[in-house]
Amino acid sequence: MKLIVLLPALALALIAGWTDWRSRRIPNWLTVPGFAVGILVNILAGGRLGLKTSLLGAGLGLLVLFPFVMLRSLGAGDWKLAGAVGAFVGPDTMVTLLMGSVFVAGAMALLLVIYKRRFKQTMRNMGGIVRSMLTFRMPGAEVSLDNPDSLKVPYGVAFAVTTLIFGVGKAWGR
Repeated sequence: MKLIVLLPALALALIAGWTDWRSRRIPNWLTVPGFAVGILVNILAGGRLGLKTSLLGAGLGLLVLFPFVMLRSLGAGDWKLAGAVGAFVGPDTMVTLLMGSVFVAGAMALLLVIYKRRFKQTMRNMGGIVRSMLTFRMPGAEVSLDNPDSLKVPYGVAFAVTTLIFGVGKAWGR
């Protein structure tokens, strides 16, 4: 992956992670131009192939996370961030970032549950989610982002950490 593509993707992810950490929002003024710049940078770096790579990366990020947005378990800013970063890095790296961010978000969630001493409630909620999946029904409002009492992990932060780890790995030649 070219540095001209990776560095702006990393900057975008880190700024988004910071804003998500501070305000629990990832603003459109960051993600929408990020998406456009990702496409432009890839076109400049690779022509038609760069455009294809950019659109496939963005599409993959948006497609994979869309069901979670519809279930209200992920915010739209997080979803748009994945599309914007995908526009920079392409589909192959996007798969790595999405998979890695699941593990980082999971670790963050586990630490939050332990810190807040909410293990029993979390297990009940997970049971409700599994029951909903097995019966093909929407989960209850208690496991939605709309519930003010639910613990929430800022996915933008997890995605930024994953992107940073990936970028450092690339810088060290891995």
